[in-house]
Amino acid sequence: MYRRFGEVDAAGTSPLYKRVAVALSESDEALRAIGAAPARKRHPTVILAALHDLALAGRAPALAAAYATGDGDAAADAAIDTLLRMTDSVVAIAVRRQTRTDETGRCAVLYPAIAEAARRVGADAVGLIDVGCSAGLNLNVDRVGITYSNGQSLGDPSSPVQLSSSIVGDRPLPMRAMPEVVARVGIDLDPVDVTDPEEARWLRACLWPDQPERAARLDAEMALAATAPPLLLRGDALEVVPDAFARVPADALPVVTTAWALSRFPLESRLRFLHRLDEAAAGRTVAWVSAEGVGVAPTIPTLGDRRASGHSIIGLAVFDGATLSAEAVGRCWSQGRMLAWLGDTT
Repeated sequence: MYRRFGEVDAAGTSPLYKRVAVALSESDEALRAIGAAPARKRHPTVILAALHDLALAGRAPALAAAYATGDGDAAADAAIDTLLRMTDSVVAIAVRRQTRTDETGRCAVLYPAIAEAARRVGADAVGLIDVGCSAGLNLNVDRVGITYSNGQSLGDPSSPVQLSSSIVGDRPLPMRAMPEVVARVGIDLDPVDVTDPEEARWLRACLWPDQPERAARLDAEMALAATAPPLLLRGDALEVVPDAFARVPADALPVVTTAWALSRFPLESRLRFLHRLDEAAAGRTVAWVSAEGVGVAPTIPTLGDRRASGHSIIGLAVFDGATLSAEAVGRCWSQGRMLAWLGDTT
C-alpha cells in the first residue's frame, strides 16, 4: 500500500511524499508501528497527515525542518524516526481524526450551478446547506473570486481567496451573479471549527508539505471563513437535514449542496437523502446542487457516461411540491479544477 502510494499516487505530485512513503514501505519497523493503528487508519494519507500534524505542532522538529527544505532523504529518515519514537501519538491522532480535503476548486463548480438554481426558481435570496461540509469552506462560495481559463470570472474579484478552473470545450458558463446568501449551514458527522487552532492545524496537516501554494490558499480560505463562521451542525445528514432547513428564512430558496459527499453513503441512504429533500419540498421549493461521481447522485442523469470514468457529474435538481426536475448541467474533473458546462447559458 505504501509503495503504491509513493510510486503511483504521489509520483509527479509530491516528490517529498513519494520518497517518504517508499521509505516507510521498506522499513519493517515502520510497518510494524503503522500496524498498531486500526486497519482502517493505516492508509498512507492518514498516517502521513498524523506525522505532518506532529511536525506542525512543533513536536517533531527534525521532520518539520526536512519538510520546510524539501529534503526527501532527510524527511524519510525523520518520518521513520518520528513514527518509531512517537508511535502512540501518531496512532492516537490517526484514530481521532479524519483526513480532510477542504481546499480545492469546488466553488468553481458550485457557484454557477447555485446561481442557475436561483434563476430557475426566481429566488432573490438563497440559504446554503452543505452536506459533508467538514469546515464549511464551500459555504463561502459567494465570497471568493473565481477565474476560468476562457476569461470568464464569477464571485468577488477583491476577495482574499482567488480560485481558478480550466474550461473544457467551447461552451461558456452562465454569468449570472448569485443572489444574496442569507443563511450558511453545514452538516457533518465531525465538523471542523476553523477558529480552533488545533482543528485548523489538522486541515493544514492533511495537505502535502511540498505544495505551499495549496497551504497558502487553505490559510486564506480559513481566514475568510473565520470572519463570519457558518453554523455547523454535527450529526448524520439524514437526521439533521430537517433542522438545517428550519435555519433558512421562509423567503429564501434553500440550496442543498453535496460535493463528493454522497459516495460515502450506501445506496439506500442516498435514496433516503433524496426522500428527505422531497419531504422538505412539501412546504417550500428546494434546490439541490451536486458534484458527484457518475451514477452516485440519485435522479441525476449520467449522460451515458460510465461509472468510475474519472470525472464527475454536476447535477441540479429542483423540488417543487410534487414536481421534481433533475438535470446534469456539467462535467468536472479533479474536484473542480477542470469544468465543462452543459446547461443553459442564457
